[in-house]
Amino acid sequence: MVEKNIPDHVYDLVIVGGGPAGFTAGLYGARAGLKTLLLEGASTVSQITVTDLIENYPGIPEGVNGFDLIEKFKKQALQFGMISAGSDVESIEKRQWGDVHGWVIRAGERNYEALAVIIATGAHWRRLGVPGEEAFIGKGVSFCATCDGPFFRNREVVVVGGGNTAVQEAIFLAHFASKVTVVHRRDRLRATGVLPQRAFANAKIAFAWNAVVDEIIGAEGVQNVRIRDVKTSATRIIPAEGIFIFVGLIPNTDMVRGLVELDQGGHILVDGNMQTSAKGIFAGGDCTRKLLRQVVTACGDGATAAYAAQLYVEDLKGESY
Repeated sequence: MVEKNIPDHVYDLVIVGGGPAGFTAGLYGARAGLKTLLLEGASTVSQITVTDLIENYPGIPEGVNGFDLIEKFKKQALQFGMISAGSDVESIEKRQWGDVHGWVIRAGERNYEALAVIIATGAHWRRLGVPGEEAFIGKGVSFCATCDGPFFRNREVVVVGGGNTAVQEAIFLAHFASKVTVVHRRDRLRATGVLPQRAFANAKIAFAWNAVVDEIIGAEGVQNVRIRDVKTSATRIIPAEGIFIFVGLIPNTDMVRGLVELDQGGHILVDGNMQTSAKGIFAGGDCTRKLLRQVVTACGDGATAAYAAQLYVEDLKGESY
C-alpha cells in the first residue's frame, strides 16, 4: 500500500443534502468505515418531511409520517458514525494535497475538505404562487399523486398542468377520485404519445382549457379552486378537496452549475454508478435525471453512490483490494 499524505482533517466523504438519498449514503458510507460528514441546510430539506403519510415504502405497511421517516434515517446513520452539520452549501471547488485530488466545500462560515462528494440536494416543485397554496400544503395541496392519491377516494380533485407528468398523474388519480379536472393554460395538452388519448377516453377526467388557478379556497382543508380564463378573464369555482400541482420540478443544483454536467432542466447527469462528469463527485435522488422520483429509488441511489465513493476513496488512498 502506498502511503498518501492526506491531512487528518480531510473527510473521506462529504454528503450534501439530508433527504432519503443523503441519509442512506451517510449510512452506507459510515458503515463502510469512511469518515463521513453530511451537510443538511434549510434549502435542501427533503420534500417528504411535509408528507403526512407514506404508505408505499416497503416493510412499513401501516404507513409512516414523512418527517418521522427522515428522522429514523438520520438516527440510523448517526449510529454508524456519520457526522451531521446544519449548513447550506454555497460552493464546491477543487483541492489538492500533494498528488491527491479532492474538494473543498464552502458552507456557512466554514470550509470542509473531502476526497469524495455526494450531491443529494433533491428538488422542489414549481409553485403557482396563488393565495391558499402555501397554507394548504399537506391539507389538500399536493405535488405527488402517487403519494397522496389514495386519500382522495370518491372525492373531486384538480390537476394543474398539461405535460406528461400532469396527464399521467390525472389518469392515476382517476382510479381513486370521483372526478378529476385538469386545468391547463393552453387549449391543448403538451403531453405526448398515447397519454392524451387515454385521458380523453376516461369518463372521470374533465378539462378546463385556457385557464389558470387564481386561488385555492378552504377552511381546515381545500374545498374549492377558483380558476380564470386567460382569454376572457372570466372566473369560476371548481369544487375540489384536493389540488395536485405539476407545473415543473426544479432541481436544487445551482451550487454545482458549471462544476458537473446538467441536462436542460438543471438535473445532474450520472452514470449507473451515480458518478457525475466530475471525478470524485457522485449524485443521487431527485437532483439527478431519472425516471421515478420516490423515497425508495432515492435510497437506492444513495446506497449506490456511497459504495462507488467508497471504492473511489480506497483507490485514492492506495487501499484498493
